[in-house]
Amino acid sequence: MTAVATHRATPVAPVTDNLALLGESALWCPRERLLYWVDIRAPALHRFDPQTGAAAHWPLPDLCGAVALSRSGRLLLAMRSGVCWFDPALGKLDPLLSPEPESLGNRLNDSKCDRRGRLWTGSMRDYGVATSGSLYRIGADLACARVLTDVTVPNALAWSPDDRTLYFADTPDGRIRAYDFDADEGRLGRMRVLVESGVLPGRPDGATVDADGCLWNARYDGGCVVRITPQGRIDRRIDVPASRVTSCAFGGADLRTLFITTARQKLTADELIAQPLAGALFSTSLDVRGLPEPRFAA
Repeated sequence: MTAVATHRATPVAPVTDNLALLGESALWCPRERLLYWVDIRAPALHRFDPQTGAAAHWPLPDLCGAVALSRSGRLLLAMRSGVCWFDPALGKLDPLLSPEPESLGNRLNDSKCDRRGRLWTGSMRDYGVATSGSLYRIGADLACARVLTDVTVPNALAWSPDDRTLYFADTPDGRIRAYDFDADEGRLGRMRVLVESGVLPGRPDGATVDADGCLWNARYDGGCVVRITPQGRIDRRIDVPASRVTSCAFGGADLRTLFITTARQKLTADELIAQPLAGALFSTSLDVRGLPEPRFAA
């Protein structure tokens, strides 16, 4: 069984007044020194400037599962219908490609870029009501390849600092997987289970990796973020005053601030009273540093 370290209290605080229905995909842009994230359910792209406290948001026409950076300076949005370009300065949304036909009835969810500039995006039936999703790899030439099938809710995409491991979770399955990764070819190899189902509170949601190679995983319905070593040991836990913790990302000038998104969807009236900050964006200062988020090569 995975070893779990003694819990250490780490203070977290909300950073904006906005409460998302389903906050997701926290993403730090080092070039702009701004944090982006999405609200999937009340579809919008959000932005926060930690230096000034200024916040902005752009309503979107449909469900949006994730946001990613590109080398062109534009953003990529993983929408219900496919991947789109988005220019915040113009508020303009332009379709890029659809990994799978709309007739499948899926939407896109967790999406990240690897350090070779490829976009990885997972599809799912909304609310995870069917195991109809896949994980796709999209190159700068827009060539799209299906990498995994039979996925219910794709989450926890992240890469080790040496690019030899890809982390992934299918949320209802409960396990966090670690795949051998060929960075040159973008291929997955042998899979091992990093953390078994049931070891940690809640279920695995979004994730990121720090400079020491440890995985930070948001725990949906678990009310926390945990730090997991490459050997599968849980060596830190950060409690969040919201049960539905959805994603986390390192940001700030020195990449030592952890930003955490949460959700309030489907909480009962009593649960919302007990969790008035459910759906908030939180932050906490840490003694470990994150890594810059890679950009799509186009």
